[in-house]
Amino acid sequence: MNNQLKKWAVIPVLAMIAWSCQDDFLETDPKAIQIESNYFKSPQEVFNGVVAAYDPLAWEGARGSGYCTFASFVAASDEAYGGGGSLSDVPHLNTMDDFSIDAANGPQQDFWERNFTGVSRTNTVLSKMNEAIEGFEEKDRQRYSAEAKVLRAYYYFDLVRIFGNVPLFTEPIESDEIYDVEQVPAVQIYAQIENDLLDAIAIPELPDEVSKETEGGRMTKGVAHALLGKVYLYQKKWAEAAEQLAIVNGEPGGTSRFGYALLPEFGTIFRPDNKFSTESILERGHTSTAASGWGNSSLVEGFVTSKMVGPRSYKGPYYYSGWAGCPLTTEFVDAIKGDPRYTDTVANLDSLKAIGESDYLPGYEDTGYFIQKYAPLQEFEHKGAGPPPLNYTQNYVEIRLADTYLMEAEALVESGGDAARAGDLLNAVRTRVGLGPVTATLENIYRERRLELATEGHRWFDLVRTGRAATVLAGTGFVADKNEVLPIPLQELNNTRLVQNPGY
Repeated sequence: MNNQLKKWAVIPVLAMIAWSCQDDFLETDPKAIQIESNYFKSPQEVFNGVVAAYDPLAWEGARGSGYCTFASFVAASDEAYGGGGSLSDVPHLNTMDDFSIDAANGPQQDFWERNFTGVSRTNTVLSKMNEAIEGFEEKDRQRYSAEAKVLRAYYYFDLVRIFGNVPLFTEPIESDEIYDVEQVPAVQIYAQIENDLLDAIAIPELPDEVSKETEGGRMTKGVAHALLGKVYLYQKKWAEAAEQLAIVNGEPGGTSRFGYALLPEFGTIFRPDNKFSTESILERGHTSTAASGWGNSSLVEGFVTSKMVGPRSYKGPYYYSGWAGCPLTTEFVDAIKGDPRYTDTVANLDSLKAIGESDYLPGYEDTGYFIQKYAPLQEFEHKGAGPPPLNYTQNYVEIRLADTYLMEAEALVESGGDAARAGDLLNAVRTRVGLGPVTATLENIYRERRLELATEGHRWFDLVRTGRAATVLAGTGFVADKNEVLPIPLQELNNTRLVQNPGY
């Protein structure tokens, strides 16, 4: 019996990884492992527990596969194919690409495992937070509680938008209870997410912003408001979404109260040497500190997705060789050609090959076009201990200011709110890349999101939440009223009361 929900989500025994905050809040020391039953006896151990709750944010798959990432949803959208060396080379991406995904095949187990591990760890931390711990200051107790609630909201938001109805845990439960656990309606999950975020926002000790040098990646009030606005948007609570996102955004084109501001140069957003920039709101940290190796790939702390989406057997300047995942569709490339963001979004290997500047081996469904924003760049290739693919230090920027600008603009249009502000938000994004103003209509906002946020993992979710997926993805294998969510992993159904999603 191999039930991962039992293994990762609810057993109140938690492996604690000791972390260092000397140089980066999200750098790890994988050598120190403690057991929850003997832990949380000092302020330092509570802190370690909180940071362990952050750890799943950076997971890219149970085996360092690079599947439990935004790349799966890029492949599911109209931006890219699955790719790889062959149809069977990266099956998780290809099952997403052609919607041949089923309960036993696809990336869903890794998403389930990642997020329920996060839920379990936050529940454990919250359950221990009010125990008597000598020297534990109240200000730290309050801040850690707020961070844990934002984290639990994040993990559950990922679960509900990927799977729909899922089990709801707000405290640790005993292992023998797991087999009787049932899913709850998505609306109940959303209500818990909202409550957690509102509770966290109300705690004064949760800071507005943090130092990127010492605490980059920690949850803040800015993250909580942005996530809450996004959660409202997904539920079509337009006025509430606009209100929360306005708190995050401030005056369009300016600097918000949280220190957020659009970067002057679009291409610098994604550079590995520009982590936690002023445009970044929620960023998943990656590091080479763990010196991850193939023997401990479940503890990978580097950005494996970079290797996954790079050109295969590449020779030449700029990149290092990758696994050819997510080659871009020519339809998407045609849509972004002529846009100022093209060269920072599309790696045109066909052109480089044609002029003899580089060469690569075409993979499955090759188009000659690859993801540029998260491409494996030679200048940042890992040179230290551990193989380069498992130790690339680029971060994944999950929510950034241009995204929240466009979400607020959409919410304002949908709610009949301030049309002038909606236009200012939309056009601030366009002005940054030298484009002229347009009217804030849903069509223009959708188009801007497609081009501004291309290959960042948002497109598939946007198509689903706006009801356009069945039309836009017609011919890809997408089935309406089925493929809007992923299947519950097969091994989670064994000997439990969980029910498979319709159509699978």
